[in-house]
Amino acid sequence: MSTAETTAGTPAPAEEPGLKRVLGPKLLILFVIGDILGTGIYATTGKVAGKVGGALWLPFAIGFVVAILTAASYVELVGKYPKAAGAALYTQKAFKVPFLTFIVAFMVMCSGLSSASAAARAFSGDYLSELTGDALPPTLVAICFILLLAALNLRGVSESVKTNVVLTLVELTGLVIILAIGAWAVLNGDGEPSRLGEFEASGTGYALMTGVLGATALGFFAFVGFEDSVNMAEETKDPVRTFPRAIFIGVAVTGTIYVLVALVSSLLVDYKVLEGSSGPLLEVVKAGGVDFPHKLFALIALFAVTNSALINIMMASRLCYGMANERILPRGMARVLPTRRTPVVGIAFVTLLAIGLVSTGEIEGLGDTTSFLLLCVFAVVNIAVLVLRRDPVDHQHFRTPTVLPVLGALTALILASPLADRPADVYIRAGVLLAVGVGLWALNKVVLLVRSED
Repeated sequence: MSTAETTAGTPAPAEEPGLKRVLGPKLLILFVIGDILGTGIYATTGKVAGKVGGALWLPFAIGFVVAILTAASYVELVGKYPKAAGAALYTQKAFKVPFLTFIVAFMVMCSGLSSASAAARAFSGDYLSELTGDALPPTLVAICFILLLAALNLRGVSESVKTNVVLTLVELTGLVIILAIGAWAVLNGDGEPSRLGEFEASGTGYALMTGVLGATALGFFAFVGFEDSVNMAEETKDPVRTFPRAIFIGVAVTGTIYVLVALVSSLLVDYKVLEGSSGPLLEVVKAGGVDFPHKLFALIALFAVTNSALINIMMASRLCYGMANERILPRGMARVLPTRRTPVVGIAFVTLLAIGLVSTGEIEGLGDTTSFLLLCVFAVVNIAVLVLRRDPVDHQHFRTPTVLPVLGALTALILASPLADRPADVYIRAGVLLAVGVGLWALNKVVLLVRSED
């Protein structure tokens, strides 16, 4: 139901103040890069190596291609419909099935929260231990971490995005350090180039294929984030012109960095060592033969995972705001603070969910859950962009070649399928989340029914 529609005979509710447009082109590019960079590359690189072996670069290269295909669909859709609800809005316009719209929106929100939970877990792992010297209670640290980010988010998008810019520059610096260490090692003849072609999966054919697909599905967690940026459409200046450049540059920059970092990691560190660490890039620094302070790099990595969690919490709250404006969630979810103009109810809601999720799994399981949920959503979005070609709008916007969303849908479905050889607990966690979503959908229908009868 459109926000303009009201029940017959019922006065239209007073409009909540709109979101503030503060993001220009440069800030949005840094925002997209910062949204993609972070937990995925800093914390799950070792787990990807455990699935594929020394050929660590391959899953990231495949993930790069899949990300570009789906990013093209998002660019077309945000240009046509520059609203905050993202995939939920596109699903509703394409298929006009409210239940499907809600499930897609709920999956997107949960993917952001599971990503933030993975980042919180990464924050309390080996990188923090390198600084403190002692293992602090990881769950308590993760919960406090989420609460602090929620407070920053509540203060305002301008403050949150400015913080994001600083953290993005810090985490980029960390990855540049890794690349510099790799270049130094190559020039000095260090490392084991033979590892770059080694696969962990035994045999060939089906076993090798599922091993690579499983590693790619987990590694795709490192690429998620560009889809979150479309939820900032109502806080972006001239979004129709700004988003295409920002998303494509963001995905290209991060994809290139990821492949290079994967090459360096495998060149310098055995995949079994990487697999056993929740701070795999710290292992690269230690093995690189360069006298770089380990504690300083650990601090940089903590900034990186903080950035991932901050943006995911921020995006989930904006998604709640957008869904509430579209009547997918109760209208109260769109309430904003009069002074700060931030979605206070949405922030409180997603923070509670994140605190719940942070206790349900470790980095690998939460990261794989994020990838699985978003791959399902990406398949729907790639189909939606083709369906919505029948819905022209009255302004110019980017149009992706038809073959890209077709390939995007196929690759997303393959990586979401059992061919990707993911653990059963990922499907169980996603199933439980969807069951919660169905319950919320039923509750929302009852609330709307009661209101219509009043």
